[in-house]
Formats: sequence, C-alpha cells, structure tokens
Amino acid sequence: MSNEYLDEIGFEDLIEDYVLEMDIQSYSENTLKTYSSILHSFHKFLLTEKRLNDEKGLLRSFKKYLQHLKRDNQVSQNYMYLVTVVIKKFFEFAEIEFKEEIKVPKRTKSLPKSLNEQEVYDLIHARDSKYDPEKNNPQNISRLRNKLILTLLYSTGLRVSELIKLQVKYIDFDERTIRIRGKGEKDRIVIFDEATHELIQEYLEKRGVENKYLFVNQRNKKLTSRYVQYMIKEYAADANIERKVTPHILRHSFATHLLKNGVDIRAIQQLLGHSNLSTTQIYTSVDMHTLKDLYDDAMLNRDNNIRKNRELKSGV
Repeated sequence: MSNEYLDEIGFEDLIEDYVLEMDIQSYSENTLKTYSSILHSFHKFLLTEKRLNDEKGLLRSFKKYLQHLKRDNQVSQNYMYLVTVVIKKFFEFAEIEFKEEIKVPKRTKSLPKSLNEQEVYDLIHARDSKYDPEKNNPQNISRLRNKLILTLLYSTGLRVSELIKLQVKYIDFDERTIRIRGKGEKDRIVIFDEATHELIQEYLEKRGVENKYLFVNQRNKKLTSRYVQYMIKEYAADANIERKVTPHILRHSFATHLLKNGVDIRAIQQLLGHSNLSTTQIYTSVDMHTLKDLYDDAMLNRDNNIRKNRELKSGV
C-alpha cells in the first residue's frame, strides 16, 4: 500500500517526530503508546484511500475514518472523542490546516466505581493467612510487597504509573510523606499513616536487595503496571470481590472515602494531583444516601447556630 501525497509530506515520519516530541515533554509511557497506536491506525486507513491528493483530501479522509470507526468498528463515544483530539493535536504539530470544520464528539461522563471500606479491607488482607513474618523466602517477601502495594494505592491515591516509579529516597519517614512526580512532571506530596509506615519499613528490611525503586520483583527489577493490575485481580478473587478491581478503582475509593469522612474536596484535589477541581469532583462523586447525610448534618448545624445566636441576643 502506498500514497504519493502521504510520502510527499512525510506523514509516517511526522508521526514518529510527534511521539518523540511528546516523549521529550515527559508524557507518560501509556500516553505515548495510546497516541502512537491511534496515529498509526489512522495512517494505515489513509493508505487505503484512493482520492488523497492534497490537504483537503486528507481532511475528507479524516472524517471518513471517524465514520468508519463509528459504523464499522462500533467504538465507544469516548474513544471517538479521544481519536479526534489526538489527530487534531497531531495536525497542529504537523502544521496541517484543519480550521474549525472538524468538531470534537461529546464525551459520555460515567462516574468511576469504588469499593466500600469493608471490600478494601478484605482486598488488602486477602492473603494475610499465608504470610509468615518469621520467614524471608521470596514468596513470603512477595506477599508482604503486594500487601504494601495495595495499602499504598488506597491510602495515598497514587496512580499505578506513579507507584511503580516510586523511589525510596522520596519517602520521608519522619514526616510520613512521599514526594510524587505526577503527570506533566508536576510534584506533589502525599501522606501515609503509621500502619503504612511500619509496613514500608518491614518490607525494606526483608526484601534483602539494594534498589532505588521501592517495589521490585524477585530478579530485583522494577515492577510493571501490568503485574500490579494482574496481582490486584488475583487478590480480589481471593477476597471474594466479584466485580472488577483496578488500581484506578482503589484511587477513586481513596478519594470517595476521604470525602465521606469529611475531608474538604480541595484537600483531596491536592492529594490526587488534579490541576482542576472539576476533575476531582468527578472522582469523588458520592452516593445519594451519603450526600443526604452530609446535607442534613450541614442544615442541622446551621439551625443550631441560628438558635444559639438568637439565645445570646435575647439574653436567655
């Protein structure tokens, strides 16, 4: 398959240059893979187009590609949104003029699911019965490490990409804080409790290897996000949690439970590392029962304050 116009503008080379530029700008590995996959799939589709001779034809083919994804591949509305945004950004980089004629499809906003407190507890402690604190064999150390992974994901709200890159030197044991390098190379501080502190110390003492990364496998190599996702799936099965459990769900559970227990949403925003409060509001949406309880408590406090002020003014 070939196309003279695509060869003329060096379309495939432009894709490689764009992904390279994103890498230099410190985009995450997952983002690089997603963008690269979308752009190469688009390029493959363009190679099948017969009337692609200029920029106008390229834009026409782009619209046909979106139609193809929707009708033939039956992709979700959110994926359509992602593809459109990625290709428009690429066009900007490649200085391909697309004006305003390409509209970005609307996204469907679905609220992230979360576990309840008991489910989180059951997940974290799913293999406690198999752990022997007196033994330092590899399997035993792996169980301790996995429990710490689950504990940190839930108690700090870390993204899995942040967790696997976490270096020991960024942990402040005295202050019980961790400095995290998040999206866009932005730093933030997360907090952990005393129980997590003890778990980290125990793991570092027992793992028996020197490595700058906190979490390593039995070959002393940094863990992968795929391993963490698979491990959580296994632990969820042991804990008899039938629905899907992912690192992202633990992050959302962290935010939701903080909100339920009265932590201000702006504090949660800071802990999660969100630039916009609107993003945090989606993560921390609570069920209507909890919302009603919070509302009723607020109204009761308001009425009590009004009553007290009236009593003071009347000298009662």
